[in-house]
Amino acid sequence: MAEIRQYHPSDRDDIAEICLKTGRSGEDATGWLDSDDLLADIYALPYVDLEPETAFVVDVDGRARGYILGVPDTRAFVEALRTRWLAGFEEKYPLTGEDTESQRFIRESRDVDRLLIPELDEYPAHLHIDLLPELQGQGFGRSLMRTLVTRLAENGVPGVWLEYGPDNLGAAAFYRRLGFAPMPTSEHGNRVALRTDASV
Repeated sequence: MAEIRQYHPSDRDDIAEICLKTGRSGEDATGWLDSDDLLADIYALPYVDLEPETAFVVDVDGRARGYILGVPDTRAFVEALRTRWLAGFEEKYPLTGEDTESQRFIRESRDVDRLLIPELDEYPAHLHIDLLPELQGQGFGRSLMRTLVTRLAENGVPGVWLEYGPDNLGAAAFYRRLGFAPMPTSEHGNRVALRTDASV
């Protein structure tokens, strides 16, 4: 039996697992980078640690098997990353000067200001969403999105954005179906946005 519910701290390990198993443009990223922890330490765990009130999971028999992680105020989140997260991340993932995939992720993630996109006044929130393969194509993605967008709207947040890998064609089609549109400043058209008064 699957249900959507609020994130609980006991879901944290499952969140990291989901992020890893879907972290390579929707495919399993196990063994891809120098550390299997890296993707979750960038794209998932800071969100549940700093903004748990806007994190929701698909619960299957007591285990989180999918999630949506939202940040109502990206500017405030960036400041929280800078003051409460960045030092630990830098200690765990030092820069080596090597030109590797892992080091590229590490360099980019140390630049927390990368999240301060030009359209934040209109779309102050942003999100990450992932489902394990066995839950995909069953409507859970749309339900998760509806749950978060409703919460954001209730809190007076006018819009939300996200960014996906340019080669993730499945994600691109999914977001189009939900009504997300490319943002003017998106170089590859893979940064998309939605107003929270839209019907998801």
